[in-house]
Amino acid sequence: MPNRLAHETSPYLLQHADNPVDWWPWSPEAFAEARRRGVPVVLSVGYSSCHWCHVMAHESFEDEPTAAYLNEHFVSVKVDREERPDIDAVYMEAVQAATGQGGWPMTVFLTPDAEPFYFGTYFPPGPRHGMPGFRQVLEGIRAAWRDRREEVGDVAGRIVRELADRTLTVDTTRPPGPEDVHAALLALTREFDAVRGGFGGAPKFPPSMTVEFLLRHHVRTGSEAALEMAAATCEAMARGGIYDQLGGGFARYSVDAGWVVPHFEKMLYDNALLCRVYAHLWRATGSELARRVALETADFMVRELRTGQGGFASALDADSDDGSGRHVEGAYYVWTPRQLREVLGEADAAVAEVHFGVTEEGTFEEGASVLQLPDTEQLWDAGKTASVRDRLLAAREQRPRPGRDDKVVAAWNGLAVAALAETGAYFDRPDLVQAATDAADLLVRTHMDWHARLFRTSLDGVAGAHAGVLEDYADVAEGFLALSAVTGEGVWVDFAGLLLDTVLTHFTGVDGALFDTADDAEALIRRPQDPTDNATPSGWTAAAGALLSYAAYTGSAAHREAAEKALGVVRTLGPKAPRFISWGLATAEALLDGPREVAVVGPADHPVTRRLHQTALLSTAPGLVVAVGEPGAEEVPLLHGRTLLDGHPAAYVCRNFTCDMPTTDAKALAAKLGG
Repeated sequence: MPNRLAHETSPYLLQHADNPVDWWPWSPEAFAEARRRGVPVVLSVGYSSCHWCHVMAHESFEDEPTAAYLNEHFVSVKVDREERPDIDAVYMEAVQAATGQGGWPMTVFLTPDAEPFYFGTYFPPGPRHGMPGFRQVLEGIRAAWRDRREEVGDVAGRIVRELADRTLTVDTTRPPGPEDVHAALLALTREFDAVRGGFGGAPKFPPSMTVEFLLRHHVRTGSEAALEMAAATCEAMARGGIYDQLGGGFARYSVDAGWVVPHFEKMLYDNALLCRVYAHLWRATGSELARRVALETADFMVRELRTGQGGFASALDADSDDGSGRHVEGAYYVWTPRQLREVLGEADAAVAEVHFGVTEEGTFEEGASVLQLPDTEQLWDAGKTASVRDRLLAAREQRPRPGRDDKVVAAWNGLAVAALAETGAYFDRPDLVQAATDAADLLVRTHMDWHARLFRTSLDGVAGAHAGVLEDYADVAEGFLALSAVTGEGVWVDFAGLLLDTVLTHFTGVDGALFDTADDAEALIRRPQDPTDNATPSGWTAAAGALLSYAAYTGSAAHREAAEKALGVVRTLGPKAPRFISWGLATAEALLDGPREVAVVGPADHPVTRRLHQTALLSTAPGLVVAVGEPGAEEVPLLHGRTLLDGHPAAYVCRNFTCDMPTTDAKALAAKLGG
């Protein structure tokens, strides 16, 4: 019989609706039930494409005796971290503070007042590798709750007080200067893996925001080291197993330092960020590899993640059926030499083995290999390798596919809008620009209410109940501004302004610091506030970037000032932890460059208008904003008062409140924007 999760809209929660555990969604009623029964709460946080979440569910939550014990002695609450990042952030901070590490599934034991007192992540069903079994943990917690309730309450109270004391001190009085970003670059240089690309050791996550910072820094300063680190990292990832060599798109991370074996789940946010950064790498260098990867990643998102309503689903699972009924990590993606021969025949299989680095012993598990493009000097017959790839892709399409989390997350769709709009514009792919427009339409239609407040998620075109957090407002605004630059439709600037006004009103503290949740959001044991970039830009740094761009479009001093205050955190964290404030550093580069503003005025169908517009879009100037419109257009303030030049389409370039003479020549415009 389904439990209380059967009526939720989160695909992750729905995966647990048939568990024998009597799950509750996060709600006041769940904690009221715990108070009524006098029992503790077990909070389990995960997400639908999380491999170890599935493992723990199968081992423990689908186990009848374990479920019976949970139902008798606890109130069990299940949370989708992608749907409620605020809950995840608050309790993950407690887990990390208590244990020194974190991850998912996250398992936290709470009092009926939602105060945490015991923490963990994955627990096996029985003792293993020094970890206690889940049943042992449950029995220990029950005994402590029964016999030492006052002591448990004291521990919980102390933890909550310690979390409250972990206040963030940021100087918001001064934005970062050139010396701050230079110190960050030096720190990144020390962490750079010159042999394998990327930063740090295993596991390695794709550093999309760091690459964006390096590209912008190179443009502003001429630093060749910055460009070399960016290009080497992108090439290593594109040749590695973290990149899907057949279908395009990136896995979430590599378990090793050489990008060989990925954790196979594919996330929308990674692919949106990486699609955009590879397009920007092409823009800066003309790299054919960067062009190919940007387009393949864009096509992957549209082909495999687009929903029927025009938005983009959150993720594809790491696991899939291996053909024998077993759900196995990576089964959809890996190949053995025998499988290659079955599809290609002996001769072409031999080519594929060398080209894709498939070996008899395998690079993954059970003799299977993750496809790569080993960095060899060998020359390949392009027609032959394309034929091999096409046939392998067609054969793979017949395998059982990984599951898809169809939940549409506002923030990640904002990132996808920006990536697809720009990639489509750079490479003359109007279908990608249309896909970006369709997703933006869905965000306005389904996720945004009449008061410019966002819902975090939707499913099948129906908005979920949970309020948007700061990253939703910031990333959606970023996507809208990028879409306006490409399409010339000023309404997207207007929508971005509505969202950013909400940021100023409901997410900004008196000192200019930013909070992850609105001032009228559900009160948790702590109001989350984290400026650090991880797999995605933090809401804090993403808001700084969107505020800065919006100020450039509109001339709004309030939005510019808010961006500068928010960027104060970069001065604090940039030199110490540059990889975890990389979007802040990229935004700081835009601030240091102006950012520059280009207004293109002319009839939309005029070839000179199109050339000037394309030239502006292809400029590498950090954070440059572009507006294009007909003569007399009033939709975007940047276009106000701009006229044709002697009857011809013209481009106006402004920077730091000063404008150059307009030009009708695309080459002259490129020169103005090149330095």
